[in-house]
Amino acid sequence: MMKFASKVEPDAEAFLANLRREGTPRRVHNIEFWIDGEVQDAVCRRFDLTAGLNEDDPFFAEKRQVALQRFGGYDYVFVRLELKMPLSIISVADTAELARQDGRAFQDEHHGPIMSWEDFEKYPWPDPKTVSDRSLVWYEENLPDEMCLIGHAPGHFAEYLTWLMSYETLCFALYDNRDLVAAIADRLKEIFQGVLERLVQFDCIKAILASDDMGFKTGTLISPVDLREFVLPGHKALAEMTHAAGRPYLLHSCGNLREIMPDLLDDVKIDARHSFEDVIEPVTDAKTAYGDRIAVLGGIDVDFLCRANEQAIRQRVRDTLDICMTGGGYCLGTGNSVANYIPLDNYLTMLDEGRRYAG
Repeated sequence: MMKFASKVEPDAEAFLANLRREGTPRRVHNIEFWIDGEVQDAVCRRFDLTAGLNEDDPFFAEKRQVALQRFGGYDYVFVRLELKMPLSIISVADTAELARQDGRAFQDEHHGPIMSWEDFEKYPWPDPKTVSDRSLVWYEENLPDEMCLIGHAPGHFAEYLTWLMSYETLCFALYDNRDLVAAIADRLKEIFQGVLERLVQFDCIKAILASDDMGFKTGTLISPVDLREFVLPGHKALAEMTHAAGRPYLLHSCGNLREIMPDLLDDVKIDARHSFEDVIEPVTDAKTAYGDRIAVLGGIDVDFLCRANEQAIRQRVRDTLDICMTGGGYCLGTGNSVANYIPLDNYLTMLDEGRRYAG
C-alpha cells in the first residue's frame, strides 16, 4: 500500500507567497481544483482519517475536509457557496473503479432550461444573499491558523451560457438572438458578483478561484470575439473585486486558450491559471511562456496519470518541478482534477514525489 515518505505541515503564508511568485519556495506546495468525492472517500478509508471524528457532529464534513487536506499536504481548504441553478442533465453508468453510484452526469447539448425569452423570465434565478454560509462561518472560527481557505467565485460565465441554453442553442443564438445571450451573461455577472461579495467578507479566504471551461483541444468553444463580449467582462469584474479585497484571482479553464491569453493577462489580469493538458499546452511550456507574469498550477496530465507506472510518474513530477519551481509561482497537481478514474496509487505517488523533491 502506498505510503508517504514524509509528513508535510501546512503553511498558508508560504503557499500564498508562492502564488505571488515571491521567490523559489522552500518546499513543493500542492493544489487541486477538485478532488472527486469517491477519491476523498477512498483516501479517508485507507488511511483512517476520520478516526476520532463523530459522524453525527453537524460539522463532521468540515472537520473531515480539514483532516483530508492536511493529510494530502495541502495548505488550504476549498470552499464555495452552493448556488441552485437547475440544468438539463443526462446521466450514464459510471465505469470507473471508484464509480459514482448515481452515474456520470453530462449536460444536454441540445436542450437547456433557457432557450427563449419566456424561459429566461420564468427561470428560478438564485439570490446569492440567501445562500447558506454556515460552513464558512465554521471555518472562520475553527480553521487551523497554518491553513487558509480558497473561495470559489464561481465565475462559470462561458459554461453557464452553454449549460442554460445548451451548446447548440447558444451557437444559434450568437447569430440570431444575441440580446438573450447578453441578458443571461448580465444576470450571471450580477449573481456571481453577489457570491464574491459575500466570500471576501471572510478573512480566512485568502484567494479566489473561478472555474470556467472556455475551450477544447484546438480552440475556444465560441469565438474569441464573442468571449470578449459575453464572458471576459464578467471575469474582469470578478478579478477587480478580488484585487480590491487584496486577494489573488486564480482561473481554472480547460481547453486551448491561446487566442485569448493576452486578454486574460492584460485585461482580466488573472494571477494564476489552472488546467493544462499535454496535447494542448504542457505546463512546462506555459511556465516558460508566461510564468514571469502569473502562477501556473498543476499540469501533471490526467491521461498520463491514468496510464503511467510509478517510475514514470515520479520522473514526470521531478522533471516538471525542475522547470517550474524556480522563482515560485508553481503548485504541484493534476492537469485538471483528481477524477475517480485516476488510479488512487498514481495520485498518491504524485503527491509523494513532491514531498521527496529537493530541487
